[in-house]
Amino acid sequence: MATKSILTKSSLDFLEKYLNNASPTGFESKGQQMWLDYIRPYIDEFEVDTYGSVAAVINPGQKYKVVIEAHADEISWFVHYITDKGFIYLRRNGGSDHMIAPSKRVIIHTDKGPVRAVFGWPAIHTRNMLTGKEESPSMKNIFLDCGCKTKEEVEKLGVHVGCVVTFEDEFMVLNKENFVGRALDNRIGGFMIAEVARLLHKNKKKLPFSLYVVNAVQEEIGLRGAEMISRSIEPDVAIVTDVCHDTQTPMINKVEQGDLHSGQGPVLTYGPAVQNNLLKKIIAVADAEKIPFQRAAASRSTGTDTDAFAYSGKGVASALISLPLRYMHTTVEMTHRDDVENVIKLIYNALLKIKSGEDFRYIK
Repeated sequence: MATKSILTKSSLDFLEKYLNNASPTGFESKGQQMWLDYIRPYIDEFEVDTYGSVAAVINPGQKYKVVIEAHADEISWFVHYITDKGFIYLRRNGGSDHMIAPSKRVIIHTDKGPVRAVFGWPAIHTRNMLTGKEESPSMKNIFLDCGCKTKEEVEKLGVHVGCVVTFEDEFMVLNKENFVGRALDNRIGGFMIAEVARLLHKNKKKLPFSLYVVNAVQEEIGLRGAEMISRSIEPDVAIVTDVCHDTQTPMINKVEQGDLHSGQGPVLTYGPAVQNNLLKKIIAVADAEKIPFQRAAASRSTGTDTDAFAYSGKGVASALISLPLRYMHTTVEMTHRDDVENVIKLIYNALLKIKSGEDFRYIK
C-alpha cells in the first residue's frame, strides 16, 4: 500500500514558484523574501544578516542551539564585455557550465527590469568553415544576443557590465515522480528544511533547544554565507542538506563518483567534517523510522556548507544529508519525489531525538 505523501498542494505550489524565481549568487534577496514569507507561520522569529542569509528560529532563547541548513543561491553569469555590435560576453558566477549554454534562453537582470536574450551559436553549416575543425563551446566563444545592433542599443535596455544572467527554464514534473528544473541545487534544500518547520508546527512538537532553520547565501562561490552566519549563531549542532550526484546515468564513472541512485533514499556522507557520533545518531533514526538511505565518502571536504559549520568557531558537531540529483548545474536538474520526502522525514525525526545539551564529543 502506498504511503501517504507528507507534501501538500500548497507546499508543491510554493516549491514551483520558489524554483522558478531567479536567485543568483550575490543576488538572492527576492528568493529569500519568498522563502521567509512561506516559513513565517511556522516559526517564532527570524534573523537576517548583512549579505542576506536568513535564520528562521523556533523556540528562541535557549542555551543549546541546533541548525538545519540549506543554501539559497544558484549558479549564474555576469555581463563582462559588450561588443560594438551588441554581442555580450560573460564571466561565471559560480560553477556555470559553458558546454550547455549554446541555444539557451536567458534573462539579464537589470535595474530597468528583465531583458531577454539567447546564447547564440553559429549554424552547423558555418561554424567550422574557417578552421576546418569543429569548435566546442568555451568561455572564449559563447555569447549573448539580445536582438540589438549596437552596444549603445544594449545599454539603453539597462544592460551593463556586472548585470547578472540566469537561464529561463522552469519547473516541471516527469513521470509523476521526478522534479525537474534549474536551481534544484539547492533551493530544493531550502524547501525541505522549510517543510521540516511546517511539520514541527503542524504536529505541535516542542523542541528542548532553539532550532535555527537557515537558508544561507553564496554557497556556490565558496560556502561564504554559511561561513558568516555560523559565526553569528554559534550553534552546537548543524545538520546540512544539499544535493549530490545520482551516478546511474550514462557518462558517469562509479569508481570515481560512487554508486548512488535516485529514488533509493537520502545519502549520508562520511568524511572528516562529519561528526561521527551525530552521524551514527542519524543512522539510528533512519533505521528506527524505516527511512531508506545510502552512503557516500568524501575526500578531505564535503564541498558543502557542512564544512563551514563544522569548522566554525570552536567546532560544531555537523552532518550532511544529501539529495541524489541528476544533471547537476544544468537547466534540467532532476530528483525523485520519494527522496525529497525521505530527506524531510529524516531531518524531522533526527531533531526529535536530539537532547538539549547533548555532548557529541568522542572523548569525555
